[in-house]
Amino acid sequence: MEDDSTQLPASRKAAVVAMVAEAGQVTVQALAERLGVSADTIRRDLDQLDGEGLVMRTRGGAVDPTRMPRMDPGLNTRIQVQPAAKERIGAIAAGLVTDGDVLIINAGTTTLALARHLHDHRGLTIATNNLRLATEISPKCLRDLYVFGGDVRHAAQATIGPVAFPVSLGGRDMDIRCDLAFITVGGVSTDGGFSTSNLAEAGMMREMVTRASKVAMLADSTKFGRRLFAQIAPLEAADYFVTDREPPADLAAQLRRSGVEVLWTPRSEQH
Repeated sequence: MEDDSTQLPASRKAAVVAMVAEAGQVTVQALAERLGVSADTIRRDLDQLDGEGLVMRTRGGAVDPTRMPRMDPGLNTRIQVQPAAKERIGAIAAGLVTDGDVLIINAGTTTLALARHLHDHRGLTIATNNLRLATEISPKCLRDLYVFGGDVRHAAQATIGPVAFPVSLGGRDMDIRCDLAFITVGGVSTDGGFSTSNLAEAGMMREMVTRASKVAMLADSTKFGRRLFAQIAPLEAADYFVTDREPPADLAAQLRRSGVEVLWTPRSEQH
């Protein structure tokens, strides 16, 4: 085996990234044997690729960064990302709601946009893990607002826990159902369905889906083709997918085959 220069050749760079992506996790030794270079060369390659964000360096190897949970940048930071797209999604999603509906709404900045667009509705019962929602939604549209208990994620301003409410202190949980669940997701792809980066959050969102007669998944176009660490549900679990632009052809076709109605409005139709 030969020791290459510290500059990573494009062909080897592509090969290393492809091997890590295919396997999810690869050791230095396995990469060195496959590519016919020394372990020291692979270690330098991985350090460089980690710096570029193409792999995530671990002790003894590397993992695919798209399969690892990422640090939550915080709600206030995420509110500033794609705000116009989120408002369009919120407006479209609000059109699915009928006065008197019972809704489950998960935490996220896109669902906060939805909450703001519910101001003309009346008699809504909403259950949520979104701690910011109470300050964003008009009290006029509410019959009742419930917040799920659990651990508090301060950065996300959300609770993580069971999708249930106790009948009384120390009593068993009350089974709940809703007409429509609105779930904002971090990724949507043909092979991974709807996904997010946090495992506990994914479990709670999956339970929200099972409590709903109809499910609307919400995601802006930057989430197309992304498969994050934890799957929430396959594409067919949704009745609606609400977004800000038409999905790419392969994703649109898979959504259609899965029986999902895609809702979006071109920018030219916004006022």
